[in-house]
Amino acid sequence: MPRIYIETYGCQMNVADAELMLGVLEREGYVRTTDPGEADVTLVNTCAVRDHAEQKVLSRLGELKGYKRPGAVLGVVGCMAQRLGARLLERVPQVDLVIGPDGYRGLPELIARARGEGGERAADVEFRDWEHYEDVPPVRETGASAFVTVQRGCDYRCTFCIVPMTRGPERSRKLSDVVREVQDLAAGGTTEVTLLGQTVNSYHDGTHDFADLLRAVGRVAGIRRVRFTSPYPTDFSDRVVAALAETPAVCEHVHLPVQSGSSRVLKRMLRRYDRARYLAVVAALRRAVPGIALTTDIIVGFPGETEEDFQETLSLVEEVGFDDAYTFKYSPREGTPATRLKDAVADDTAGERLQRLVALVRRLARQKNVALIGTSHEVLVEGRAKRGDLLQGRTRTNKVALLAGPDRWIGTYQSVRLTGTTGSTFSARPVESPQELAVVG
Repeated sequence: MPRIYIETYGCQMNVADAELMLGVLEREGYVRTTDPGEADVTLVNTCAVRDHAEQKVLSRLGELKGYKRPGAVLGVVGCMAQRLGARLLERVPQVDLVIGPDGYRGLPELIARARGEGGERAADVEFRDWEHYEDVPPVRETGASAFVTVQRGCDYRCTFCIVPMTRGPERSRKLSDVVREVQDLAAGGTTEVTLLGQTVNSYHDGTHDFADLLRAVGRVAGIRRVRFTSPYPTDFSDRVVAALAETPAVCEHVHLPVQSGSSRVLKRMLRRYDRARYLAVVAALRRAVPGIALTTDIIVGFPGETEEDFQETLSLVEEVGFDDAYTFKYSPREGTPATRLKDAVADDTAGERLQRLVALVRRLARQKNVALIGTSHEVLVEGRAKRGDLLQGRTRTNKVALLAGPDRWIGTYQSVRLTGTTGSTFSARPVESPQELAVVG
């Protein structure tokens, strides 16, 4: 049987897409391998949000082509493939296939042609607004957690963002199809699902909105936790906020991208809110769900951003008190409207602003985390920590805690007391264990 190796970069949506590709190929007789050296087909599943992500893939392709044997196939799939299309075949001669997110159904046929006599190279980057892969069962790693795609594509046109050009128009799956998939997952032992979409809370299948979806998934027997990512701030309608508060399975954490604290910059970004509207959404979430954890995305150095604009971002971060933030320097993406904006910010200026922002985010996160030492929480034990002989667990508010325990705890829920923090992660002990002195690293 032919062996398939998939290497994935980027967001959770790409992880879910890798599971779909395995579903498409395994029913055609392919078996998965974790060693590119023994693969008959290697697929690199890519991200295009920032230039750095693409450069990393190009570097990795240079390494992977060294594993390629006669008759083997090297393909690039995902958002970078969609963006570059056939240009990638010209740029990297060893690449045989370039396939966008709506073309995975055709993988078996395209691979067969590439492996056949003459080695046909091909690019498929056509958008198919009907494609949800409903008949393709994803091949997932067994475990307590699973990603479930509920929406594909994006209709928003933020001036910095490449996603509408790589993921196509927004379309939502039918609520009944999503619920059926979650029921099947629960029957197999999954207890936590993360609902995925580019602007996931704008979900609407023609009849049901995101509030309906949250309530329906939260009612599935066996599902103990429901998460979702990434939402858009102004798509938190009163109905959605109420569903968050009233559905016990929905976790008390929202990732709420702000991008900038300056209304002037937000307007240039073509975001659909200003600073005051964003803060109103934060207030509504906190009124509805006391103790909710909020994380965010922030871009610095967007064209035209002044020091005054940046100070507004810093003050918003202080005012909201995020639990954490993903922070980036603006990365121009070919074809996006922001590349035509004037008043580019010098790279060294953007870098210095990023350093100040990261320092503030870390200080505030540390303050919040130190205040949690001594409190008790339920954690889902996800697996062994990357370093040391400890288990890694995650609270409902998305805090990572490291604890000692047996492997049989993996995939189970444990009650723990947080005993210390490095500023970002926690040390913890099961609540029935002897109390330990608090440690602040």
